[in-house]
Amino acid sequence: MVSLLELARDIHLTDPALFPIWDAVQEERRLTLEQGVAVLETDDFAGAGRIADFAKKRVTGDKVYFVLNRHINPTNICVLSCKFCDFAKKPGDEEAYEMSMEEIMSHMDDDIREVHIVGGHHPTWPFQYYVDMVRNIHEKYPNVQVKAFTASEIDYFHRRWKVPPEESLAIFKEAGLESMPGGGAEVFSPRVHKALLPGKANADRWAEIHKTAHRMGINSNCTLLYGHIETFGERIDHLIRLREIQDETGGFLAFIPLEYQVGFTKLRPRHTPPMDDLKMIAAARLMLDNIKYIKAYWVMLGEATASIGLNFGANDLDGTIGKERIAHAALADSPAGRARDRMLNSIRDARRIPVERDALYNELKVYEERVGDSHPS
Repeated sequence: MVSLLELARDIHLTDPALFPIWDAVQEERRLTLEQGVAVLETDDFAGAGRIADFAKKRVTGDKVYFVLNRHINPTNICVLSCKFCDFAKKPGDEEAYEMSMEEIMSHMDDDIREVHIVGGHHPTWPFQYYVDMVRNIHEKYPNVQVKAFTASEIDYFHRRWKVPPEESLAIFKEAGLESMPGGGAEVFSPRVHKALLPGKANADRWAEIHKTAHRMGINSNCTLLYGHIETFGERIDHLIRLREIQDETGGFLAFIPLEYQVGFTKLRPRHTPPMDDLKMIAAARLMLDNIKYIKAYWVMLGEATASIGLNFGANDLDGTIGKERIAHAALADSPAGRARDRMLNSIRDARRIPVERDALYNELKVYEERVGDSHPS
C-alpha cells in the first residue's frame, strides 16, 4: 500500500486555487466556504481528487465499507408536492401504493444487517402504524438494525398527529429504532427551500430534530441533494452547517451526496456530469473533516462513477439495497439491487479493501485480496 508520505509526494497541482487548500489539508486546518467552492470550480480534476483521497486515507486508510441492507419505502402517497420528486403520488393516482404490514415484512430476511425505511408523508396512516413497522421488524429480526424515518417524517408526525419529535423518537427507540437516515434536508438554502419544497421541514427544523436524536443516543446520517437549481456556494454552505452540527453533537455517522435524478421533473435538462459528482465527493471529504464516512451512493451515481468516487474521498458504497423505489422512480440508471460479490468487485476495482459493516459502522469482516489482485506498493 502507498504510504501517506508517498501519496503526498505524488500530488502535483495545476490550479493555483488548490495550493492553499492542499496546505490546509496537510496542516489539518479547516477549509473555508471560498475554498470549498474552489474545489467544485477547479479544472484540476485529478488534483482535487488526490487531495481528497489523501484526507480519506488519513481517516480509514484503504478500507471501503458496505452493508448488506434492504430499503423499504412503505408508501409513495404524500401530502407534499416537492418539485424535484418523481416518487410522491396523490391518493387515487394510478401509480400510488400503500404497503400492508405483511408486504413490508416480506421484504425482510435473515441475511441482511440493516433495514432502511423512508416513504411519503401519508395523509391518513396513524402514527401507531409506523411504530408497528419498527417493532415488528425488530421482534422478528432482532439481528437486523432498523434505520428509519427522515427528520422531515418526524416533523410530519408532529404536525399531523401532534407527537413531538422527542416523544416520537423515544417511542421508536423503545420499539427498536437504532439510527436515522439523513434525507429530507435537500439543500439548506432558504431560496431553494422556497422554490422547491415550501411545505417540508426547513433547515432549522431538520437540524433541531437531528440534534434531538443525537442527544437521545440515536445516530443519524446526513445528506445533500445537488445538481438542480442550487449554486456551488449553497452546496458548501450546507456542508459547513452540517460540520457545525457535528461539532456540537458528534452524532452523524456518514454523509451522502445525493445526485438529483432528472426523471420527469426536469429541473435541468440532463444529469450533472460525472466530473461534478466526483468533485462533490471530494468537496464533502475536505469540508466535513469531522464526519468519518462519505458515501459514493451507487444507486444514483451508477456503479462506474461510484467506484471511481472511492479515489475521490469516499470510503463507503452503502449496500446491496434490494427493492429501492425513490431513486428509481426518477429513472436512476442503476440496477435495483446487487449482491455482496458485486460490492466487493466495485471496491476492488478501485484498488481498495472491502469491509463489510453493520448500520453503525462496526466492522464485521475485512475481505482479503483475491488471488491475482495487486495494489501499488
